[in-house]
Amino acid sequence: MYECKMRTSIKLLLATSVVLIAVYWNAPTFDPESLKEARVLVTGASTGIGEQVAYHYARFGAQIVITATREHVLRKVAEECLRLGAQKALYVEADMSGETDPDRVVSFALDQLGGLDHVILNHIGPSPFSMWAGDLDHVKWIMKVNFFSYVQMAWKALPALEQSKGSLMPSPFVAPYSSTKFALNGFFGALQHELAMKRSNVSVSICTLGLIDTESAMEKVNMPAYPATDAALSIIVAGATRQPEVYYPWFISVLAIVKDWLPSVTNYAIRNTYKFEAEA
Repeated sequence: MYECKMRTSIKLLLATSVVLIAVYWNAPTFDPESLKEARVLVTGASTGIGEQVAYHYARFGAQIVITATREHVLRKVAEECLRLGAQKALYVEADMSGETDPDRVVSFALDQLGGLDHVILNHIGPSPFSMWAGDLDHVKWIMKVNFFSYVQMAWKALPALEQSKGSLMPSPFVAPYSSTKFALNGFFGALQHELAMKRSNVSVSICTLGLIDTESAMEKVNMPAYPATDAALSIIVAGATRQPEVYYPWFISVLAIVKDWLPSVTNYAIRNTYKFEAEA
């Protein structure tokens, strides 16, 4: 019986892989010229994927507003964006755990750029890379930063994105961090359907990423990482071509399916990927 189920799962996996390859080859063509002078807001842009997203948009000649919590780092990133070819590169320091800063950032971008074509929500609040120890206050705080501020900024930006036919791109193991990502996928997945039913001009691209070689991600893992600059470009292309989902690297899309078909294999992989040492 087990062997029969295994053969069936393998056949389904192969069939899915063929479909995914076909979808890949028929994906919309990306035109870099479409991003020239595009009005872009990137959050969490002082380091990691957000920083690389800003640099790619700069190379395409976009107008960029970046935000994060460290003003002195943002200034350097904005300067580099101008050097790389950005039409504009402005920054605004903000704390996404506050009640007003998410709205303030969007308002700043709208005032400075005269509208928005692409909004990349990439900021995260720091969370200890360890087993959850029951800290409810931290869970509430990180939900504010990693989820509620995303919802707040999306709502604020939607009218401008509707006018520009723009795109919205919101980018698991530690329990509090994982909960925010599940919440984001649920909310923005539902928003995709609502916007489609309203025949809205706004596209939403949900990004699912594997292990990326950012400093914060490399401390507790036992597996190869993929370049942040390539992940950033995948996100940008998805938004420019209005794809509903983007997986980077590509095989993450297969793993997303396998986890439901072969949960025991997925569980084994997860539990043997991370470096965990039990506390004495």
